[in-house]
Amino acid sequence: MSDGGGSLRVFVGLDPRQPIAFFALQASIIRKATRPVSITPLILSQLPMKRRGLTEFTYSRFLVPYLCGYEGQALFLDADMIMLEDVARLFALYDEQYAVQVVKNSLKFEWPSMMLFNCDRCTDLTIDFIETQNPFAFTWGEVGELPSEWNHLVGYDAQRTDAKLVHFTQGIPVFPEVEDCEYSEEWRLEHRAMNSTVSWKEIMGNSVHAEPVIRRLIDSGKMSLVQSAAQH
Repeated sequence: MSDGGGSLRVFVGLDPRQPIAFFALQASIIRKATRPVSITPLILSQLPMKRRGLTEFTYSRFLVPYLCGYEGQALFLDADMIMLEDVARLFALYDEQYAVQVVKNSLKFEWPSMMLFNCDRCTDLTIDFIETQNPFAFTWGEVGELPSEWNHLVGYDAQRTDAKLVHFTQGIPVFPEVEDCEYSEEWRLEHRAMNSTVSWKEIMGNSVHAEPVIRRLIDSGKMSLVQSAAQH
C-alpha cells in the first residue's frame, strides 16, 4: 500500500544511559530528509508494556505496528546509528508483500536493529505476544531483505565507503575505546552539527527581544558582550 505522501514515521529505541546517541541519529535523519519525518523515541515508561532485555527497547521495538494502529509503513532504528542518506530512499524500498524488511546481516540478532514494517501485516505483534513470546524469531510475518548498505555493522561487516545507514554496534565513537572506528568522523560531524549555532546577534539582532537584552548587559556592566554583539 502507499504511505499516503504524509510524514515518514520513524521510531528509535532510546537508551536513557546515552541520549546523545538518539539525538545524533535524529539530527542525521532530519538534515538529509527530503520529506517530512516524524521521529518518535521509544521510552519504556511511556509504553503499554514492561518487558526489557539488554536495553529498554530490546522488546519494545516490536511495538511499532501497534503504535501505528497496524496501518501503513513505519521504520524502527536502534539509537546507535547515523543516517548518511535521505531516509525517503529507504522507505522507497518498501515492498508490501512482506510484513517487515531487514538487512540480513551475518549477525542474525542484529536483523531487528533496522526494520521497515508493513504494519497492516503485523497484527500478530500484540502486546501480549511481545511480552510473553519470542518476537526475534520472526514467526509473526514474512521477512523481506534490504540492501546491506542500509544497516552497516561497524566492527563486524567488511569496511565500505558506501554505507547509507551506519550502525555502531560496538559503541558510538564518543567513547575512547572506539573513537577511531570506521565512520567515526561521520558520527562526530553529525554530533557537531546537532550542537551547532550561529552568533546571538545573527539570530536575535533584528528581533524585538534584542533591545532589552542589550539594556540589561549595559546596566550590569558587561560592555564587552554588548560590543561583541555589535561587531558580530
